[in-house]
Amino acid sequence: MTPNVYPSRHPLVAHKLALLRSIDTEPKKFRELVREISILLAYEATTDLAVEPIEVTTPLGIARGQRLTQDIGLVPVLRAGLGMVEGIWEMMPGAEVWHIGLKRDERTLEPMQYYANKPVEPRVQLCLLLDPMLATGGSASAACTLLKSWGVRRIKYIGLIAAPEGIRRLQTDHPDVPIHIGAIDDHLNEIGYIVPGLGDAGDRQFGTG
Repeated sequence: MTPNVYPSRHPLVAHKLALLRSIDTEPKKFRELVREISILLAYEATTDLAVEPIEVTTPLGIARGQRLTQDIGLVPVLRAGLGMVEGIWEMMPGAEVWHIGLKRDERTLEPMQYYANKPVEPRVQLCLLLDPMLATGGSASAACTLLKSWGVRRIKYIGLIAAPEGIRRLQTDHPDVPIHIGAIDDHLNEIGYIVPGLGDAGDRQFGTG
C-alpha cells in the first residue's frame, strides 16, 4: 500500500460504490449513495481523533466514557463535494463547515478558484477536505494550499474514487495530507476523467449531465 493512502476495504463501501458507478443510477439514488459512502469513509478516517475520559450518570449508576477534544472543520469543494457534507455533519454536528469553490480549466486541466468561505480565525484542529473525485489532483492540492494559508495545520482528504495520477499529485504537493478513498481506479483519460470512474460527480448528483 502507498504510504499515507488508505483505500477502504469495507464490503459496504465496495457494494455502494458499485451502485454509484452504474449508468442506471438516477440522481436521487446517486445523492443517497454519496451521503452513505461519505459517512463510512469519514468513520474510517477519524479513528485517531483525540478524546478525554469522562464519567456519565446512567439510570443504573456511573459509566466511564470518552469525549472528543478536537474541533473539526468540514470543507467541501464546490460543487460536487456538497453531497458529502450532510451525512458526515450528522455524525459530528459540532463541526464547522467551510466552502471552497474550484472549477477545472478544461484546456489546461488546472483548478481556478471562484469562491472561498474563509473563517475569521480557524479554531479547528483538523479539517476534512471533501471532494468526490481525485482525478488530476489539482483541485485537491489547491484546496490544501488554501487551507494551510488560512492557518490549518492538519488536513485529511476524503474522496470516493481516485486516479493514480491524482494521488501522486496530492502526495507530491502535500505529503502530510492522508488520503482516505473509496477506491483507486486505473487511469485518467485524455480529458482528465477517471476511468472507469463514474462520470461527472456533480452532474450526476444535481441532474445536470
